Amino acid sequence: MKIVVIGGSGLIGRKVVNDLREGGHEAVPASPSSGVDTVTGAGLAEALEGASVVVDVSNSPSFEDAVALDFFRTSTGNLLAAEAEAGVGHHVALSVVGTERLSESGYFRAKAAQEELIKGSSIQYSIVRATQFFEFVKSIAEAGSDGDVIRVPTAFIQPIAAGDIADAVAAVAVGPPVNGVVEVAGPERFRLDDLVRRGLSAWRDPREVVPDPHARYFGIELVEDTLVPVGEARIAETRFAEWLARPAT
Repeated sequence: MKIVVIGGSGLIGRKVVNDLREGGHEAVPASPSSGVDTVTGAGLAEALEGASVVVDVSNSPSFEDAVALDFFRTSTGNLLAAEAEAGVGHHVALSVVGTERLSESGYFRAKAAQEELIKGSSIQYSIVRATQFFEFVKSIAEAGSDGDVIRVPTAFIQPIAAGDIADAVAAVAVGPPVNGVVEVAGPERFRLDDLVRRGLSAWRDPREVVPDPHARYFGIELVEDTLVPVGEARIAETRFAEWLARPAT
């Protein structure tokens, strides 16, 4: 089965392509670097020729509100139109657990707009919502950094390894469309400040982590369950300590 992976050269995309190929599928990575641009539409028709499934793990080049909204609306609209023309039967998109609860952020309003376009399309679909990646714990710490102190919210988080996200996306891609949302999360639930503290300890970063319920998470004030699944979710296997112990790649 031919499966086109939009954003196939990125962190998740590369892993999805590898998973699909290991499963015996024709996985085609597509991104501007390979001549496929979903914003302009360049190369889309050629890339989707003969494809049964399209997986979209692409991301906005900026978290700025207007840029993100324009990217997701334009890219997703062009992609869905090209899929309809090519006869693609299944659209799979990667999104974020809690998107509907993060509307204070323009970026997550843009993700919500992307989801609505997918749901309103004629293409059968599956939306895979993932919790935050282990790979972004350092970014969370830096966002709250103030000299030798890092102020972090105390809300819950259930982070997941990028490889586990890719596995989940690939599994959904080769299955039937769910025409709904599949949520995936890591096996452990932490307080955000505890997660950051554990990461910094493993990286021998001496900065103090200060729990602050009102600290902002990339500009958003969180409540307890904003970032975690509140219903049924697929639970990945990799634990944070196991991931921390892996050699850097």
